[in-house]
Amino acid sequence: MTDKFHGTNGAEKFKSQEVRLDDLYQEVILDHNRRPRNFKKLEDANAYAHGHNPLCGDDYFLYLVVDPSGMIKKVGFEGDGCAISKSSASMMTAAVEGKSVKDANALKDNFIHLLTDNTASETVRAAAGKLKIFEGVKQFPVRVKCATLIWRTLEEALKDRSQRKEEVSTEKE
Repeated sequence: MTDKFHGTNGAEKFKSQEVRLDDLYQEVILDHNRRPRNFKKLEDANAYAHGHNPLCGDDYFLYLVVDPSGMIKKVGFEGDGCAISKSSASMMTAAVEGKSVKDANALKDNFIHLLTDNTASETVRAAAGKLKIFEGVKQFPVRVKCATLIWRTLEEALKDRSQRKEEVSTEKE
């Protein structure tokens, strides 16, 4: 309660900060949807995968340039999808560019674990870094597939060419 005599109590102040944080998270997701980073085809890509979510219609192509030492030098993506899938793709490309394949796979594992396991530890949350803004998506199970599609596509792109599937799908084959 706030009035000229009592000010704001601690619970209301905390609630107000929580609301602002939720607004910030939504704004980051909307920004990445409106202005996706690395939204381009890489003609020199040497790793590639296609991901599709038939329930939502998300459909993305992921392109990577991985150098011989296993460093991801460039990342790009193209396609269409909902705001959650596009912002997840945008943030994923920014997060893995410049990382080793090993580190990118670890980040992918942490992100997927964060969104699919209600018991994700603080270590997993910390390892996800800025990507933990998607944690609220797990309240909407259908949207978890939207957020994780590009990460599953990354997993496929990083596999040896002989082991890659033609398409990654959010639905069981």
